[in-house]
This record gives sequence, structure tokens and C-alpha cells, in this order.
Amino acid sequence: MLHRLNPPRLRYIREQIDLHWDADGQGFTPLSGKRALDVGCGAGLLCEPLARLGAEVTGLDAAAENVAVAAAHAAQSGLDIHYRAGSVEGLAGETFDLVTSLEVIEHVADPARFVRGLADALAPGGLMILSTPNRTPLSKLALITLAEGTGAIPKGTHDWSKFLTPDELTALLTDAGLTVRDVRGLSYSPTKGFMVSDSTALDYFVTATR
Repeated sequence: MLHRLNPPRLRYIREQIDLHWDADGQGFTPLSGKRALDVGCGAGLLCEPLARLGAEVTGLDAAAENVAVAAAHAAQSGLDIHYRAGSVEGLAGETFDLVTSLEVIEHVADPARFVRGLADALAPGGLMILSTPNRTPLSKLALITLAEGTGAIPKGTHDWSKFLTPDELTALLTDAGLTVRDVRGLSYSPTKGFMVSDSTALDYFVTATR
């Protein structure tokens, strides 16, 4: 499922990178000279494309086994990515030009504290991109009744009551001192698969700046 989500994710992230740093959309390494942090990196599905875009990448995940898998895959791919096990609150004042955290906030115990940690890790002038399911009847049907019910994703992965609406996530980011610049939906079409769209009913991206 995550592999199917990755292409539209990357298109959205590249669009926001180009807008934020006034890139022309044609270069291969728009993140050259910049530091990027992916929080909840898993096995490195986003870290590796960010490294190929030129960033010095740090991947952070709470599960040490995920970090080990990610580090091994990066080494096989010839990519120099710094992986760590731990939480964003433990970064001890480090800051990054780009901070990403995709499909993670719906799993944390304290979303407000998590967002404050992400904000603290964002350098002045930096860019933050998050994604998460919306708390709607559609997301409950698609992600829990269908996806978990059929085994497409492991049962118990999600707690629908912990999903945040775009307004709720925007408020958390604003309270953390950031400016929300864009909110865009991630939709699913039986013919086209996952795609960036204007509908936030299923899942959505939020881009914020410091």
C-alpha cells in the first residue's frame, strides 16, 4: 500500500519544494545543500528519494528494526542516509530545512506535542510537509472496514477516533508557530489509483513554513 502511495506523495513534495525554494521544476537535485528530516521514516521509502533530490537526509523512527532495514537498503543503493531510532523530541536542538512526516501523526499519543517537536526541528525559512487520514465516514470505510477488513493492511493499524481533520491539524501547526501554506487531498480512483486532488475526504497533505 505504501509503495502505491509513494508516487503521488513524491509529486506533491517536489511541487512544494520547487515553490518554496523557487526552483524551475527541471533540475534533478533541488535539495542540494539542504538538510532533510523524515520522522516516522519506516524502511526509508521517502528518505531515499529525498537523498536522490540532493538533500543530506536523516531518517528517524521509533522502531529500531525499521531503522536497521532502512540503513541496509540505503547501503545497497549506495545512498548516504543517516538513520536513527528515537523520537523527534530527542533531536536536542538540531534543525533541518525540510521536515516531513507522512501517515504518522494519527498513531502518536499526543499530537500537539508531536507537532511542537516537528516545529522545533524546522529551521527558520524551512518547509514542513505532513500527510494523514481525515476523520470522515469515507476514511473509516476505506481504511478500516475495507483495507483492514480484507487484510490489505494489518488489522488494528488505525484508530479512526485519532484521525485529525484538516482544521484540527492546521490549528496544531499554527499553535506551534508555523504558517500553513497549502492543504491538498490524496484521493483514490479505481482507474487511476492514488492521486493528489482537491478532496480531503480520505487523506490529505498539509504544507507549513516557519
